[in-house]
Amino acid sequence: MTTTPTAPQAKQVPVQRTHHGNTFTDPYEWLREKDSPEVRAHLDAENAYTEAVTAEQQPLRDAIFEEIKHRTVETDLSVPSRRGGFWYFSRTIEGEQHPIFCRVPVQDPESWEPPQVEAGEELDGEQVYFDTNAEAAKHPFYSIGGLSISADGSLLAYSEDTSGDEHCTLRLRSLSTGENLPEQVDNVHGGGILEPAGQRVYYMVADAAWRPYRLYQHTVGTSASEDRLLLEITDEQLWTGVGLSADKKELVIVSGNSEYNATRLLDVTDPEAEPRLLIPESRRLLHSAEPIELDGERLILLAHNAEGPNNSVSLTSADALAAQADAEAFDPGAPLLTHEDTVKVDENLVVTASQVLVTARANTVESVFLLPLETIRQVRDGGAPAPPSSLASPQFQEELYTLSLASAEYEAPLFRVVYTSWLTPPRVYDIPHSDVSAPVLRRETPVNDVDLSAYRAHRVWATAEDGTEVPVTVMHHHDVAPDGTNPLLVYGYGSYEISMDPMFGIARLSLLDRGVVFAVAHVRGGGELGRAWYEAGKKLAKTNTFSDFIAVTDDLVAAGWGAPDRVAALGGSAGGLLMGAAANMAPEKYRAILAQVPFVDNLTTILDPNLPLSALEWEEWGNPIEDPEVYQLMKSYSPYENVHDAEYPAIAAVTSLHDTRVLYVEPAKWVQKLREHQQSDAPIVFKCEMDGGHGGASGRYEQWKERAWDYAFLAHHLGAAERSS
Repeated sequence: MTTTPTAPQAKQVPVQRTHHGNTFTDPYEWLREKDSPEVRAHLDAENAYTEAVTAEQQPLRDAIFEEIKHRTVETDLSVPSRRGGFWYFSRTIEGEQHPIFCRVPVQDPESWEPPQVEAGEELDGEQVYFDTNAEAAKHPFYSIGGLSISADGSLLAYSEDTSGDEHCTLRLRSLSTGENLPEQVDNVHGGGILEPAGQRVYYMVADAAWRPYRLYQHTVGTSASEDRLLLEITDEQLWTGVGLSADKKELVIVSGNSEYNATRLLDVTDPEAEPRLLIPESRRLLHSAEPIELDGERLILLAHNAEGPNNSVSLTSADALAAQADAEAFDPGAPLLTHEDTVKVDENLVVTASQVLVTARANTVESVFLLPLETIRQVRDGGAPAPPSSLASPQFQEELYTLSLASAEYEAPLFRVVYTSWLTPPRVYDIPHSDVSAPVLRRETPVNDVDLSAYRAHRVWATAEDGTEVPVTVMHHHDVAPDGTNPLLVYGYGSYEISMDPMFGIARLSLLDRGVVFAVAHVRGGGELGRAWYEAGKKLAKTNTFSDFIAVTDDLVAAGWGAPDRVAALGGSAGGLLMGAAANMAPEKYRAILAQVPFVDNLTTILDPNLPLSALEWEEWGNPIEDPEVYQLMKSYSPYENVHDAEYPAIAAVTSLHDTRVLYVEPAKWVQKLREHQQSDAPIVFKCEMDGGHGGASGRYEQWKERAWDYAFLAHHLGAAERSS
């Protein structure tokens, strides 16, 4: 006789929270004490319960993992990229969790033809300059925060996260000897940036709320205690990031959020230089500034939203911008690319010696466009601006694809892009600046034993409750027809202007092979249809994200893509908030819901500016501390606070103990509340990776196992455990 396992029941310790005359009593806030032995014991009990409840899914998990592993070419490589006197590339080796980073010397300085690298065959002069597997073997978790190499290739700056909390240690390694230098810098946020000569490293440090706010300069060969503080951003609503200009002469420092930012430049050739403010945050402008050398004159390309939400581009100078920092009116400079309602220009422009590369999105599709220097000269000399849609771009046959810029070395006569679609593995192309219509295929990611012509991907549209048309991607095996009998999985995100762009996924094929229709709901709050699409799903319009997702579910079922009783939902992080909201709003529509690192106690988090990232979130969700309308709206959709007696579907919340973006405590509390109000027999489980961060466990095999766990849970509850093809 099989004994039904008992779900862990956390003790209740009521804690009250009062804002705007409303008091909320939270019985599970004590679970936030991460280092408490009692909390750890509870998490261990949750994992044991989940393992017991889902034990019958283990064969399916094993099958999906083996399918992912078999289809993935485990011993693989990247296409070499030339930087300075070396060609750099990476290798992955069967049985190893992480890539190794390699390089070979450039033989012909005049040639940009990459050397032919074969799996398992070493090139003449090949050097392994960073073996991630060797470094990772020392730790239960390992992730690289960043790699940066000096122009002459003699020095490597790398940062490593060994706990999953994204706090890194910065180290320096001589690539001549392979030995690390004695100095190191602890608690670095992300990676360091070596200036070209390799004499200084620039890095960010985060505050207690995990907000990068201090910029330091480290002089190679000195102690970290001597590092020079260059900048401190005290505004708790600003996130600061840094990067080198295309010609590597200046550090571009951007402090901002989703609605406005400030930009500074720092001359990295001068060890005594101070950051120079170009555009302050008080300007309330969302923009990017990229230095460009044009006929000996140093200018600035400014992408900005001063003339419309989808951005335009102007030509100006650092002096012109700095001179008007306190002026009442703002002059962005000579118009270069005009604003278009149907084309969203990305803020990040990439300058080369012969072209400017512009990433833009039209009709949901992201591509790369070429802005010739001659066009910029004409505008500088008084010529008329052009619309972004008039620029040349590589053309491809598929309707739905993603073309992203991979690299563009300043002096190179070409740039590199990655092309992929829902059913096309990533392809690497080199595209000559002289002829955008002549891309050179360097590599297509191989996939073992898959006939990709057996699958379909196409666009449909769903009608939201307010009449808005919402784009939806539908993927399925060619044997599947919209006959109303299919298992259907609906995926959604819908926040931060992040687009769910076409991207090939080997793991997804395991669901399609089992007859599952995989749909991506491009709901409002994402960026698929430009800035307006994002703004229609944030702050006081946030509930559009949730109602869009439910409307997509209804329309797909009505169109026959899914059986009404065989529908599941999937989302992570802010998409996990979407999962929690959908579970409360329409639990009867879903057979199973899987929420990955879910942001389900969002109101508690954003009410506490001392928690990681909370103050930064006010520009996304609104400020419930100061604005009672925002408070009431967030309270109305907070998944944790709106759990009620209902027949909830099977729900799995998966997270990591050391996640600094969405704390483990949110799903831990949510699961307890769900079980209290569950009116059906469907299981509610909580799985916590004890050595992982926001991205889960480290290492590709561990990540495949996590994906297999997720998909097995969904397929099991959809009645789609057996392969139909």
